[in-house]
Amino acid sequence: MRPKAPAFSTIPIAVVIPAYRVSSHIQEVIRGLPSWVRYIIVVEDASPDDTASKVEQLMAQDARLILIRHTHNQGVGGAMRSGFRKALELGAEIVVKVDGDGQMDPAYLPDLIIPLIEGRADYTKGNRFHDFNALQKMPWMRRLGNIALSFLVKAATGYWHLFDPANGYIAIRSHVLQRIPLESLDPGYYFETSMLGALYLGGACVMDVPIPARYGEEISSLKIHRVLWEFPPRLLKTFLRRIILKNFLYDFSMLSVYLLAGLPLLLFGLIFGSVKWIQYASLGIPAPTGTVMLPTLCVILGIQFLLSAIEIDLQNVPRTPLSPPIQQDHDP
Repeated sequence: MRPKAPAFSTIPIAVVIPAYRVSSHIQEVIRGLPSWVRYIIVVEDASPDDTASKVEQLMAQDARLILIRHTHNQGVGGAMRSGFRKALELGAEIVVKVDGDGQMDPAYLPDLIIPLIEGRADYTKGNRFHDFNALQKMPWMRRLGNIALSFLVKAATGYWHLFDPANGYIAIRSHVLQRIPLESLDPGYYFETSMLGALYLGGACVMDVPIPARYGEEISSLKIHRVLWEFPPRLLKTFLRRIILKNFLYDFSMLSVYLLAGLPLLLFGLIFGSVKWIQYASLGIPAPTGTVMLPTLCVILGIQFLLSAIEIDLQNVPRTPLSPPIQQDHDP
């Protein structure tokens, strides 16, 4: 049963707002947060505008406000690391990330928080692709970038059931946040993906929540060409780290066996077959049947083993939450 909004006030909930060049939006974002949010942590990431002074103007009116100022720009991930540490220090049970540019509608905060309260997830994130009408309002460049990256992020992080990986509207239980080495999270725009990678290794249950984004006149600092240039090598690193740690250090299963058998067979078949093809082609004579069949068989078996490994990986998505339901006092 969906709890009433006033019941949220019994749970220490912190909202972290990374703020950079958002002076024209930050006050509206803060005022839009519901009264049951106990802590509002604004991390001013060495913004060159008057974002900090705009926050300070509201601090006298709202005791929930906490301002953290960076002396140099650390990126959205760096700002969130500072905000996470402060939220844990304050004893928050749930920590939510809300951007300072006004794109994230606070009306959907309960949708993110309720699965965490009920113990159905450890981490929730928005999904802008669930609502077709809202999707049509998304700038086409952002839509294209998200679609192009989604499959790669699924493979890299292991959360095959998620979509819209760049969505930064997230909420997490402190029980799980405490287990994450914050210094390992990417300080830049790869933050959300690095967060998913860390959550998978910890066995956290992640849930997509349909939430349309709001687009106004704000200017995004995330450039498509930057994503296409910087994300692929980082995704490959995340993928390799996940596969090695999850299947050869934390555990050893049939997936591990299939990888150990499939990769060598496939590589041997491709390399040996290519070398022999070039050798016999240069001599102008047909290759012996055995020379042809050996690499062919290795390639077929290698692909079959890897497909079996992928099938197991698809089924290994963490589905059991690590965090128990939060006990709360309901209004009569």
